[in-house]
Order: sequence, then C-alpha cells, then structure tokens
Amino acid sequence: MSDQSSGDDVTGARADADIDQAAVNALRSAVMRLGRRLKHQRVDESLSPTEMSVLGTLARCGSATPGELARKEHVQPPSMTRIVALLEAKGLVRLEPHPDDRRQKVVSQTEQAEAMLEESRRKRNAWLASLAEGLDEDEWARLRAAAPVLEKLAHL
Repeated sequence: MSDQSSGDDVTGARADADIDQAAVNALRSAVMRLGRRLKHQRVDESLSPTEMSVLGTLARCGSATPGELARKEHVQPPSMTRIVALLEAKGLVRLEPHPDDRRQKVVSQTEQAEAMLEESRRKRNAWLASLAEGLDEDEWARLRAAAPVLEKLAHL
C-alpha cells in the first residue's frame, strides 16, 4: 500500500511540475507581450529603449558612474559610454567629476529627464489603466494581489 502511495506522489509531483512549467511559460509570454506593448507608449520616440532604461535606473538608484550603470544595465562599459554621451547631447544627463576619484565621472539625470520620465510614467499608467477597465472585479483584485509578487520577481 505504501508503494502505491509513493507512486501516486511521483505522478502527482510530475503533474505539478508540468502545471508549473505551463504557468511559467504563460507568465513569460504574457509579461513579454505586455512589456512590448508598454514600450510603444513612450513619450519621446527619439530615445531607444536602452536610453530610457538608463534614465529609469538613474531615477531609481540616483547618480552613478558609467561603469556602475553598465553593470546595472548589463551592457559593456564602452556601450554605456556611448549611451551616456547621447543622453548628455540631448540634455537628459550631466557628467560631473567623481568626488573621490578624479579619473571618473558621475552621471546624473537632469530636470528635463525627470519631467520626461514622469510624463512617460503617466502615459503608460493611463494606458494600462484603460486596459484594466476590461477586467472584471475578481480579475482586477487578483491582478492587484499579484503586483507585489511580480515586482519581487523583477528584482530577484
């Protein structure tokens, strides 16, 4: 009888693993599609997604060296140097001497970048809120409950 029980556990565990894999696949697919659609809700079409991401990182984390930004954005330092130069030319970041190491620069966002990011967030939030109007109350409640979990996944 215990052999039968352990066989059921293996089958149950396998079924759970299949369900988990299906859930992971569905989550990945939905997050990717939603992310692509959100990217199209940009305020400034002249900025690349990477440039927007760098500005977002500066907004969240504060000033940083180009090397720190490269690590946070998972790009090579020479690529970040080019991105920072483009953002500086557009008036969205400023470079200042590093307080402890004069060989380095510190990148900070400008007020223009802050305003643009705020407008971008407002536009994306409005777009997402309009989509959410298509959800029933139970779906909306589940989505609100899932938001902290998705936030945690984004930062793991």
